[in-house]
Amino acid sequence: MTTTTLSRPNVVHIVGETVLDGVRLVGDLTLFFLQLLWWMKWPRGGVIWPIMYQTGVQSLPVILITGGFIGMVLAVQAYDQFAMMGMENQLGTVINVTLVKELGPVLAALMLAGRVGSSMAAELGTMRVTEQIDALTALGANPVRFLVVPRFLACFLLIPLLTIVADGIGMLSGWMFSTKILGVHSFYYWHHSFNFITAYDVMSGVVKSVFFGAAIAIIACHRGFHSRAGAEGVGRAATESFVYSFVAILLIDFLLGTFFMKLYYVLWPGDISMV
Repeated sequence: MTTTTLSRPNVVHIVGETVLDGVRLVGDLTLFFLQLLWWMKWPRGGVIWPIMYQTGVQSLPVILITGGFIGMVLAVQAYDQFAMMGMENQLGTVINVTLVKELGPVLAALMLAGRVGSSMAAELGTMRVTEQIDALTALGANPVRFLVVPRFLACFLLIPLLTIVADGIGMLSGWMFSTKILGVHSFYYWHHSFNFITAYDVMSGVVKSVFFGAAIAIIACHRGFHSRAGAEGVGRAATESFVYSFVAILLIDFLLGTFFMKLYYVLWPGDISMV
């Protein structure tokens, strides 16, 4: 009886602190994003191009591997169920629609959150620890404009393009595995895919990736700017960047998925074939 009574305040205290920390984090991220918008300006080429190269070109191997295995895994998992119903020729429909609408944007964003976001957080965290950010402020330069804006633009512009590459590679790998290994007829594979996938599906996936890229950049830069001292602080900033980006990607995916479903019913109320 005494133990239960004493433990309750501790539980309430922990839950309350967790909620307050979450509210503070959301508020800090919002203020950080507003400050970013205030200083938004296209950077000089010598600043933006190396960051875009690191974000886009150097992420291609990860994206190609991710997209390729997504398509093959979807083919492996869906083939048995379709074959039992005699619908194996429609395998391309579920693979390509799932890639374009959900798994392509989400998994590509998660991989980039680990590779690009963590790298940005660690880089900015190191600059914070070594007082390079303070030096920029002392010289009269705004660190958000010179450090955050180029990274935000790189993620905002290139992550949707990388998502499109992942979708394309996933469709090709799913087609090759389905036709060469599982024996699905190539004509029917693409015929049913083209009849079922619409421009609305492609647009919804690309729009999601735009929001994913913005969220990854904002969270990564925010965590790097607020890194604690020492190697442990930089490592923690990189870890928090990935974890928070992971949660943000799933939350944004849920909200936008619900929004696009409702919007489809509004635009085409008599057609429920896509949803």
